[in-house]
Amino acid sequence: MQEAVAFAETLLSSAVAAGTIYLLAAVGESITERSGVINLGIEGIMALGAITSFLLTLAYGHVAALLCAAALGAAVGLVHAFLTVSLRLNQVVVGLAVTWLGLGLSGFVGAPEVARSVLESLNPAVPGQLAELKQAPRLQEVGIAPLIHLPILGRAFFAQNTMVYFGLASAVVVWVILFKTRWGLSLRSVGENPALADSSGINVFLVRYAATIVGSAFAGLAGAYLFIGYQPFWVENLTRSRGFIALSLVILASWSPLRIIGAALLFGALEALQFRVPLRGLGAETPQLVMMLPYVITVLTLMAVSLATRGRIPAPAALGKPYTREE
Repeated sequence: MQEAVAFAETLLSSAVAAGTIYLLAAVGESITERSGVINLGIEGIMALGAITSFLLTLAYGHVAALLCAAALGAAVGLVHAFLTVSLRLNQVVVGLAVTWLGLGLSGFVGAPEVARSVLESLNPAVPGQLAELKQAPRLQEVGIAPLIHLPILGRAFFAQNTMVYFGLASAVVVWVILFKTRWGLSLRSVGENPALADSSGINVFLVRYAATIVGSAFAGLAGAYLFIGYQPFWVENLTRSRGFIALSLVILASWSPLRIIGAALLFGALEALQFRVPLRGLGAETPQLVMMLPYVITVLTLMAVSLATRGRIPAPAALGKPYTREE
């Protein structure tokens, strides 16, 4: 019994930590898509946020790395908004271009840094043998007493690092802004009927610019957190399609930041299973099968949502559609 409880605590804690990556990216994307802009570039922006964090954390600390990753994400979002909102280029094409640019650039910058780190870690006493490979210091856990002592849920939710708390709080705050404030109403109206919003005095272009920039900043933060809060060493393709999974979570959650919390925890648990489920004796192919789970479940859940809504997924009516102001 104690073993089962300990396993549940460990799995849930890992699920919350892993789910925060998806949560940050998906909450940001929900803001962008509510304005009518779809940003398929969040995978690339996450990669850029991760490489920024990799380069800056050791020298300048976590706060500087997170801020710079968010700023870089916002800058890429500004470019995306200019191309899709002002120039009205195809949003899917621009997003995919941003993704491949981000993945390629992060790999190009990261490869020599990894090589240098390996060289610096060579054990001088034993030629060819590595000593301890340099890793970035991870974000420290911050326990919230006395909630940390709750059975199972205590350590999972109340003994996490600050970015986990930020992710959960941001989902709630974004939901309140979207559905309980005038600014949120303006943003949603732009995503549903930009012509009507424009005639009501709302600056459609400004709203879409702001939503795209903020959403991209969240993606940059998600990438930075992936490195300093979850996997503090650099490898090629660190994001592993997590940005695309975050895109699917927005649909699964019907563009609601609160529902995204649950969806992100589910996929965080699937990712945590890769490392927590005992695999010994289950066959050599079992680890690969477990690693497939997040991607298989993504496809299955999207199919289930489509069937449940009979293909009428409640997306913003103007999602992906450029707006041209009529004089």
